[in-house]
Amino acid sequence: MNRSIFRILAILFCLLHVAETRGQQSDVVVIGGTPGGIAAAVAAGRAGRTVTLVEYHDHLGGMMASGLGKCDIENRAMIGGLFKEYVDRVYDHYVKEYGKEHENVKLCRDGYYFEPSVAETVFEGLLIEQPTIAVLNGYRLKSADVHDNRLAAIELVQRHTGQSLTLSGRVFIDATYEGDLYAAAGAEFRLGREARREYDEPHAGVIYFDFQEKKILSGTTGEADTRLPAYTYRLCLTSDRDNAHRMTEPPPQYDRKNYLAYFDDLKAGRLDAPKSYKPGRGYNPAHFGTLVRALSVTEIPNGKTDVNINPRPLGFPFVEENQGYVEADEIARQKICQRHRNLTLGLLWFLQNDPEVPAAHRKLANELHLPKDEFTDNDHFPFQLYVREARRLVGEHTLTEHDITGDGRTREPRHYSDSIAIGEFPIDSFPCRRRQPGDTVVLEGYLGMLDHITQPYEIPYRIMLPRKIDGLIVPVAASTTHVAFSSIRMEPTWMALGQAAGVAASLAIEQNSLPRHVSIEQLQHRLTRQGQVIRHKKLTPLHPKHNPLSPLMLQGEWVPDKTHQIDFDGLPRLASQHVVVSDVRPTGGVNQHNYLAHNNGKYWIMWSDGPGVEDQVGQRVKFATSPDGLVWCKAKFLTPVPPNSGTNSPHYGTRSDQGFRWIARGFWQRDGKL
Repeated sequence: MNRSIFRILAILFCLLHVAETRGQQSDVVVIGGTPGGIAAAVAAGRAGRTVTLVEYHDHLGGMMASGLGKCDIENRAMIGGLFKEYVDRVYDHYVKEYGKEHENVKLCRDGYYFEPSVAETVFEGLLIEQPTIAVLNGYRLKSADVHDNRLAAIELVQRHTGQSLTLSGRVFIDATYEGDLYAAAGAEFRLGREARREYDEPHAGVIYFDFQEKKILSGTTGEADTRLPAYTYRLCLTSDRDNAHRMTEPPPQYDRKNYLAYFDDLKAGRLDAPKSYKPGRGYNPAHFGTLVRALSVTEIPNGKTDVNINPRPLGFPFVEENQGYVEADEIARQKICQRHRNLTLGLLWFLQNDPEVPAAHRKLANELHLPKDEFTDNDHFPFQLYVREARRLVGEHTLTEHDITGDGRTREPRHYSDSIAIGEFPIDSFPCRRRQPGDTVVLEGYLGMLDHITQPYEIPYRIMLPRKIDGLIVPVAASTTHVAFSSIRMEPTWMALGQAAGVAASLAIEQNSLPRHVSIEQLQHRLTRQGQVIRHKKLTPLHPKHNPLSPLMLQGEWVPDKTHQIDFDGLPRLASQHVVVSDVRPTGGVNQHNYLAHNNGKYWIMWSDGPGVEDQVGQRVKFATSPDGLVWCKAKFLTPVPPNSGTNSPHYGTRSDQGFRWIARGFWQRDGKL
């Protein structure tokens, strides 16, 4: 099915559903057709819930369908679920269209790189497969109706016709980049940067950071302010002459003075090759030492490129142009978007046409043009402004820099019993302040790819829950500090959070509860079954007392008949805590219960004995409850049948060096009984 058919079917379906849902209730209402919002809608729809997905623009897909043609992900193993399904579908699209050995298939890099139109097609396909999902494009949020601190309904306005529409729902999901729904509902939020002292974050507040040397510079104060990282558009440009839509005149309000500072960058060597760089981060060696380094260019299929605006030159003209955007009304926001559009096209015009730009540089710039076959209803220009950060929810938990980098000097990762996704992208924030007198290295606020301190981290469910507003889940503009947001803000992570939000919404309806009261164990279990990664296998599993996955059981042929002859190195390495009853045998009038559990990266043998606990092989058990049983200890000896069995027995181990690794003592609780 080609893209035009998808579009026609989607439009017809939406028009029909508008008539059906006017004044009616959906199970789940998702505001924001971003990748995170789409993931939320699909997850809830696949659970059988009726879903209405509302998007401001006439197109779905947010930044991934609006120029961001490469997935911002450093460790592909960390994000699965619907994001991985999306990636696989992108790959399948290119294979089907061109054949497996075609250059376009290679350029899509297993589906992680794509054209905007392909992204939109894949997203549409995911949605249209679910008959319970309705999509409303071109609607803006007007107001939110809250009763007894619970969001009950919203009022929308069709941007093209002015028609009003009221939607009620059992659960709402705010997947907008701006956090518009929760702001309208009265939830508490932050705007701007925290001070360093608030959470003791080394990179918080006003900061000058040398991205080459990875060190904090003088001029840093760590003070809070209301500034936000610069917004830009993410261009899709083509080098295919037959597909090129060339500009024949500069954009409205063009002023070459906006770009003259780039000459100073060129002279000072700030446009030269970086000291180190990784493939896929927008570096084109042909542009090193030229004014075209004002752009960060990454090759994607069909002769196209994903073009970001390079934030490292001091001439970067977009900083602080977003002031007032978040709290502005629709008209004021449109003016700010138009200003960014004009600045972006003006930069391209300047590089291609300004007589003071060296001819060789102009030649390079003239290899890139807007593509005729992208954004055909928007003059071939992306529809979505790159809102890198806007409001940030004040939720039940706040993610901080310490979650991204690990605790203290040991950099031990933080564990969360309600983890529902993994984040992994380096701390990375665009500049927040225009060039100041004395700035010679970097613009204030720029935190450029702090991969030297970032590690995979668990994301707790609570960051999506407003403190005082019920019936609402927030997977995108979630509860984090500014520094933490600069890592979590990537679309793959937002899709993982969106999927978790959709599953949680369905679970809340199923359990007739509020989203904040859903069973975390069931939420995690369903996400895991859907391929979501919620624990990093290199992260130390939680102690079983605090791990909601402890009741899960290891079952399978690896459990041997003779429990005490186990090749521990051959056992599967699983990230989460598992416990299974592997052997029960009578000993001295009591039942000895042998257990296998995975904790701290190792498999442990545990046993307990005593009357009244009739565990059976393969039966699930809970955590150890006696003081002794809570202490994991290295075993010196182990025997199949310990003599003098009992709580005071000194003989919990009597065989040495026979291949047995670990033992823990103690009684175990099952269903509240010892």
